[in-house]
Amino acid sequence: MIKILFICHGNICRSTLAQSVFTYMVHERGLSDVFCIDSMATSTEEIGNPPHRGTVRKLREVGIPLVPHWAKQITWRDYEKADYVIGMDEWNMKNLRRMLRGDPDHKIYKFLSFSGSGRDIADPWYTGDFDATYEDVLDGCNGFLDYLQKNGII
Repeated sequence: MIKILFICHGNICRSTLAQSVFTYMVHERGLSDVFCIDSMATSTEEIGNPPHRGTVRKLREVGIPLVPHWAKQITWRDYEKADYVIGMDEWNMKNLRRMLRGDPDHKIYKFLSFSGSGRDIADPWYTGDFDATYEDVLDGCNGFLDYLQKNGII
């Protein structure tokens, strides 16, 4: 089983969106039993909160089921169990490397690096643009699946 952790600052917008989109995509491809997919935060600010209403609205709009979720912060134990820890932006990446002892097992990736871009996925908490965030998440999910297939992982 391939364990994926999607990470953003608060775990209510981008990472929960990525968790739901990726879960849907692997289910549609008949690969649900191959993956364990979760999302987490680098901060403690939103712990215990459900996904942001903008995330919920966007998922409904595109017909993707919301994975039930309450925000939680990543720990070293989560890192040890994960195969891929995927951050949404450069601040996430810096915080993850700091929190996770410099990434000794090389598990941390920036999400859009899988689609050939080093861009950040903008935080819709600040931008209010869940449409643009969804498009970036979709791009990242497709790129990640392509990466896994090209490398014979799935």
